[in-house]
Amino acid sequence: MIHSVPESALSRLGTSRGPVCPPRPGRAVSVIPSRRALLRGAAAAAAAVPLAGTTAGSAFASSPAAGAGGHGAGGHGTAGLGPNVLVFDPSMGDAAIQAQIDAVFAVQESNQFGTERYALAFKPGTYNVEINVGFYTHVLGLGSSPEDVVINGHVTVDAQWFDGNGTQDFWRAAENLTIVPPDGLERWAVAQAGPMRRVHVKGDMILMPSPPGNGWSSGGFLADSVVDGQINSGSQQQWLSRNDTIGSWTGANWNMVFVGVQGAPATSFPTPPYTTVDRTPVIREKPFLTVGRRGAYQVFVPALRRDSTGTSWAGGPAAGHGIPLTEFHVAQPGETAASINAALARGKHLLLTPGIYPLSEPLRISRPGTVVLGLGLATLQAVQGNSLIEVADIDDVSVAGVILEAASAHSPVLLRVGDGRTRRSHAHRPTALFDIFPRIGGAVPGGTDVSIRIDSNDVIVDHVWAWRADHGLDGSVGWSVNPAGVGFLVNGDRVTAYGLFVEHHQNYEVLWNGNRGRTYFFQNEHPYDVPTQSAWRHGDTNGFAAYKVGDHVTEHRAWGLGSYAYFNLNANIYTDRAYEVPDTPGVVFTSLMTVCLNGAGGGGILHCINDTGDPVENGFGTYSMKSYSNGVGTV
Repeated sequence: MIHSVPESALSRLGTSRGPVCPPRPGRAVSVIPSRRALLRGAAAAAAAVPLAGTTAGSAFASSPAAGAGGHGAGGHGTAGLGPNVLVFDPSMGDAAIQAQIDAVFAVQESNQFGTERYALAFKPGTYNVEINVGFYTHVLGLGSSPEDVVINGHVTVDAQWFDGNGTQDFWRAAENLTIVPPDGLERWAVAQAGPMRRVHVKGDMILMPSPPGNGWSSGGFLADSVVDGQINSGSQQQWLSRNDTIGSWTGANWNMVFVGVQGAPATSFPTPPYTTVDRTPVIREKPFLTVGRRGAYQVFVPALRRDSTGTSWAGGPAAGHGIPLTEFHVAQPGETAASINAALARGKHLLLTPGIYPLSEPLRISRPGTVVLGLGLATLQAVQGNSLIEVADIDDVSVAGVILEAASAHSPVLLRVGDGRTRRSHAHRPTALFDIFPRIGGAVPGGTDVSIRIDSNDVIVDHVWAWRADHGLDGSVGWSVNPAGVGFLVNGDRVTAYGLFVEHHQNYEVLWNGNRGRTYFFQNEHPYDVPTQSAWRHGDTNGFAAYKVGDHVTEHRAWGLGSYAYFNLNANIYTDRAYEVPDTPGVVFTSLMTVCLNGAGGGGILHCINDTGDPVENGFGTYSMKSYSNGVGTV
């Protein structure tokens, strides 16, 4: 975010708990003309630096993946992981590896809406390197345990590309590593869509940018990880930690949630705003790529866990099964949907190597147990008003690590699981979605009715950021330029979501019609750019709730919810409520809050939930509620 706020608002934000993040909004390139120059500069830098597959030669690109499945239209033969996967081995030498890491970062540091995508993959061993992680950069260890790849250095996300403002540090990831920071401090100052998974940090960790600058940050997601020391959230507005083991935690702003975390602070919402759930009811961790001693690659699929705490791996090898890469179709950027679907129809799993995939029809997943795994923030673009991924109502599918981009005027949905309501149970072998990032606008104009729709039962959702862009390249953002209806639509029963980030959609951000659903952490911003109140209302209701539970639902639980308003056109825009639920004993919201970030004349949120809770409007303000059920709110 790049919007400044009055000193009075900053003073209200400050607390004894440490640095606090001022309002996040104001990202629109149209607000700050110099952002256009910055983005153009990033594109120019990308064109100027030779990388994999160009003059750098084979030393920069991945070596062939032993036994990899076919790629491209032919779908046969042995294929590497492509020029955008940089596979490192300790024998290459630290200096040579460092030079390649630095070359990628030179391109990706400020390349927010560029087309370059990279995965930096480390074979088992020890490396003395510093890894700065820019946009669309995926850092991954290739061992079976995080302890197999040791980085004696930092794996850093910072924000000096943006004057110390970390609220746009999107679309990057790190996983399956041990990090040993020489000074004892690891910095991971991410915003949305910056997951860290399956990592062991041997030291302390801080989640905000380094000075100089305002130090703002707005993340974030940490899962299946160990941090030996203290995590300092610093300026982070909100954060979800799931199935971690930590030495301790300090810091809070608006909404910090811990699920199945060993060492988490006790629930104290709203002062400080910690919400702790002792056990994770049902989860399986994201699949990940590994390489064996003889050079054979496989994808490991962790097993389902119930009522768990801590990581899947700290007590020994993680339960699960490996799938040889020979059983995957290894797709390359630009490959057609027809080619990929033919491979899926032959029974292949799918590995999407880093890059852009313009698709004119959806990828269709119809075989139980199929794994779709993206590397390097692989980006699927809907270019013909189509959906992008359609999963049949089947067991045990995994979809992980992809950006889903609306790149044409009207897609009905970007990702769909199931097709219509059903009574079929998948409780023993649920489908799971990991690190799924729908994007409407920002890079290209486009629109969708629904970003993610879940019709199947028992689906697990583990980290989503569905974003209708509030800023981006010229011509990609506007009320009618990047229209998006519902962000996250659930029709299935017993769906469980961890880390639900949904922003700026024009209808309900979340519409949950299924029964017995559960959400652990929700973060939202209403659309900034509502032109008039009449353009954003339904019936007699102003605006749309950020999180709507269907009127017929009898059982639903949600923990740790934050909804923010920043109406930036000075048009006096209101939404009547942030959360809308049926008043019945089985629907319970725990630890919910609202924030107004716009100034006088912008408008705000009139009630927290239903017709309960004070307004936040026309100037910075927050409102918190400990719980709500059956018409009764507890403050």
